[in-house]
Amino acid sequence: MANIKSAIKRNRQNEVRRLRNRSVRSEMRSIVKTAKDSGNAEDTAAAIKKIDRAAAKGIIHANKASREKSRLQKSLNNNS
Repeated sequence: MANIKSAIKRNRQNEVRRLRNRSVRSEMRSIVKTAKDSGNAEDTAAAIKKIDRAAAKGIIHANKASREKSRLQKSLNNNS
C-alpha cells in the first residue's frame, strides 16, 4: 500500500479508470459478438462505432481496432 499522498490518489484514479475501461471493453465485445452472429449491416455499423470509440479512448490498441473492424466487415461481406 502506498504511503505518499499523491500515490494514494493515483491508486484511486487507476481503480476508477480500470473499472470504466472494463465495462467499455465488455460492452464492445458483446456488440461485436452480436454483429458476428447476426450478419446484419446495422449491427456491424454499431459494432464498428463502438470499436472506434474504444480505440479513441485508448482502451484497445489502434491496430486491434483495425483488425476487429476488418474481420467484422469481412464476415458481413461473406454472409451477404
